[in-house]
Amino acid sequence: MIFLKTDDEIELLRQSNLLVGKTLAEVAKLIKPGVTTKQLDKVAEEFILDHGAIPTFKGFPNPYGPPFPGTLCTSVNDQVVHGIPNDIPLKEGDIVSVDCGTYMNGYCGDSAYTFCVGEVDPEVRALLKTTKEALYKGIENAVHGKRLGDIGYAIQQYCEDRSYGVVREFVGHGIGKEMHEPPQVPNYGKRGTGALLKKGMCIAIEPMITQGDRQIVMESDRWTIRTRDRKCAAHFEHTVAIGLDKADILSSFEFIEQVLGDKAI
Repeated sequence: MIFLKTDDEIELLRQSNLLVGKTLAEVAKLIKPGVTTKQLDKVAEEFILDHGAIPTFKGFPNPYGPPFPGTLCTSVNDQVVHGIPNDIPLKEGDIVSVDCGTYMNGYCGDSAYTFCVGEVDPEVRALLKTTKEALYKGIENAVHGKRLGDIGYAIQQYCEDRSYGVVREFVGHGIGKEMHEPPQVPNYGKRGTGALLKKGMCIAIEPMITQGDRQIVMESDRWTIRTRDRKCAAHFEHTVAIGLDKADILSSFEFIEQVLGDKAI
């Protein structure tokens, strides 16, 4: 069942999602060669707890293995999603997708951003730019009266027209009191198909786009998903509320990009 949110509930969702944006900004301050993703995870967890919230990813159940051990999903280079924070230092030229979730005042926040570590190959940076732009193409279609397929089609067409792969096996989702609620929100689809979008629906839209083939594999940790061809992948995510004329973006990249300045994607 898809739950429509009241205006008051949407404001509670906004608070949790803005905290995610601020947490990712704290992470952005630290990303550089030599830093480990486990260090990023520690800072994020402390920041979330200090603001009266709970990191929703930590301890999240896994149908394939152990619960998720970190606060952040940190996916480096060819890792698409669900990378586990570790002690391997980031290197010049890496990219790292950081996905973060919070639970505060009874509602969830969820957002992701892919960061460059130092100077990154222009072709990889172009992948990040396209993925972020595709997110906003999807958001343009998150309005009352359209359908879920309109969101997926916009993302898929934008990326595939630029010869990138669109991951099929992992998708966006509804969000509210639970981090994952109906409906699923694919990054591919046909216009005019899928569930009808209605004002008050809240969804997380999250393109996961690959530099090469869209095929993926799961690592032995039973969490980390990487590209089969070992080419890079990017991941950007916003939580939005469906509006009558345009979507209301509840999460924010503003705090991140204040930190990054002219290095922002």
